[in-house]
Amino acid sequence: MIGAVEATTRARPARRGPVLREEERVTPLELFFDLVFVLAITQCTALMAKDPSWQGIARGLLVLGLLWWCWVGYAWLTSVVDPEEGAVRIAIFASMAALLVAALAVPHAFNDRGLVFAVAYGFARYAQVVLLYIASRENPSLRHSVVTGLSFSTAISIGLLVVASQTDGAMQGALWALALALDMAGPLFFGVEGWTLVPGHFAERHGLIVLIAIGESIVAVGAGASTEIDAGMITAAVLGVAVAAVLWWLYFDVVAVVAGRRLARLPPGREQNAMARDSYSFLHFPLVAGIVLVAFGMKKTLAHVDHHLDIVPATAMFGGMALYLLAHVAFRFRNLHTVNKQRLATAALLVALLPLVVKIDALVALALLGALLVSLIAYEAIRFADARDRIRHELAREPAGD
Repeated sequence: MIGAVEATTRARPARRGPVLREEERVTPLELFFDLVFVLAITQCTALMAKDPSWQGIARGLLVLGLLWWCWVGYAWLTSVVDPEEGAVRIAIFASMAALLVAALAVPHAFNDRGLVFAVAYGFARYAQVVLLYIASRENPSLRHSVVTGLSFSTAISIGLLVVASQTDGAMQGALWALALALDMAGPLFFGVEGWTLVPGHFAERHGLIVLIAIGESIVAVGAGASTEIDAGMITAAVLGVAVAAVLWWLYFDVVAVVAGRRLARLPPGREQNAMARDSYSFLHFPLVAGIVLVAFGMKKTLAHVDHHLDIVPATAMFGGMALYLLAHVAFRFRNLHTVNKQRLATAALLVALLPLVVKIDALVALALLGALLVSLIAYEAIRFADARDRIRHELAREPAGD
């Protein structure tokens, strides 16, 4: 037996370069990489909590957007190449270190650590570009997209961040916004031809990052809690977990199953790649951003359970949940070309309630948010019971290619 293994090892050349991905499962190394993104999300929430103003919210979302786009790049990369084969593994470790440095610089990214953030972010981004370039040696279309599109938009984004690190005020914010907008707009200009992906892996990877973001809302509950554990604090903690559970339910109960199967059933190539880009790379950002805003709002709620919420954290909590629901509406429309009317109406109601929310205790506001969301889930579970049961217990067992 040992001799056969040795013979096989001698016959198979060492895999030093990128190897195209074949398996659909998310690998342990990808989960390890995503752990760094946990810190990045936490730092964005902390940045907002440190400066609970409209400017602080805007800065937190700009940083989150850039970090999200960096993560998206690696989601596409690891759907093209196997991250655990050859030198890709070492490159992933190096990228993790760069992303960690960028995350550590987030609280001061708009002050004296802006250049540190830009350089670390640039290293993480270009490690992905180089790996894609190497992996595309037998795919001229992919190489063309990497060379003429991805590398160009990435260079512009990093250059703008470097310039922004030497400015401040409105100019700095405008440069950050421009860097994010041009970077995310890149795929719209250089197209999706030549890209490859493993649909099951791609959908699962994005589902896991949504789960990580929801976990941040749990962390926010603990971070916002005071040292004194009284009845109000316990109630707020329970309500916070209930809101996090609703965030999970809204995505994973049916939406993730339907979207994943929709992506897998599309023919490989332009149509499938465009769906992956729009539904996952683009529309999952407002999903994650909404969760982060809710986490920030809950953190402030736990810190002041018996006081009114200021307009900024109140808007973050209720507006963030509205953004999350609107992203679901857009996600469904892109996949199925239908509108989820009950989620759209709930999002509108959450925004309409803001004048009331700033006049009631934070604990009551959190309870109101939880009650509205639980009512939404109960309505959907009863109204669409048959369709939900079929999707979860029959459709999910069918082969994705059927």
